Amino acid sequence: MAYEAVKVKKPLTLILLPIISVLTFFLVWELIVEFDVVPKTMLAAPTQVGDRFIDKLSDPNPDGGTMAAHAWVSAQEAFLGYLLSLGIGLPLGLFMGWFSVVRGVARPLFELVRPIPPIAWIPLTIFWFGIGLWGKVFIIFLGGVVPCVINSFVGVRMTNPTLIQMSRTCGASDWQIFTHLCVPSALPMVFGALQIALACCWTNLVGAELLAADQGLGYMITMGRRLALPELVVLGMVSVGLAGALIGMVIETVERRLLSGIRR
Repeated sequence: MAYEAVKVKKPLTLILLPIISVLTFFLVWELIVEFDVVPKTMLAAPTQVGDRFIDKLSDPNPDGGTMAAHAWVSAQEAFLGYLLSLGIGLPLGLFMGWFSVVRGVARPLFELVRPIPPIAWIPLTIFWFGIGLWGKVFIIFLGGVVPCVINSFVGVRMTNPTLIQMSRTCGASDWQIFTHLCVPSALPMVFGALQIALACCWTNLVGAELLAADQGLGYMITMGRRLALPELVVLGMVSVGLAGALIGMVIETVERRLLSGIRR
């Protein structure tokens, strides 16, 4: 007999608590600035940030771009760098975890490059790509590829050895064991890599745009600092945070649905 999963409704308190927490945070923030606990030259109030956001929807001043223009540039850079890190890092980690030849060739090089912070590559990246799109995509890729390789590698190595031995006894080839046993077993770690890589990519996006850019959310933060406009700085920070949180929620939803489908 099949049993349907019973959905447990959350108590009203658990739904209201996050809302109250966020509203309280913004209220305290507003009061701190309003009563000069922190000077307005050092921190912008939420209402100031909101006013600046409305202005930036249509006004490119003072940093030379509207909100949509900056967001579009950053989204392109982050999306391309993130996809590149997934497309290279996940297969590389999976293959390294199972095939000794790939592990012997790729792991020493990976361990050599892994400790170098992506930001340290910026001077060379400017020489190679300039300050355009692909230079920042390269920096973002370097930040995201490391967790992809590590998580997928560990996911394969954590495959139950008893199941591997049973598969060999039944005559399965190395490739069949890899595709039908190791890869599905590594999926939870792979989805973990998606979340970690996303955070790394967004972090390095802002770092790359802070140092070498002429558009983007990180550039907007830099211009806010140069022009002594804290509300512009905070607007850029909040925009980066909200975009990252939204993408993270999408990934979490996809992960939950895919893994629940596999377990069935």
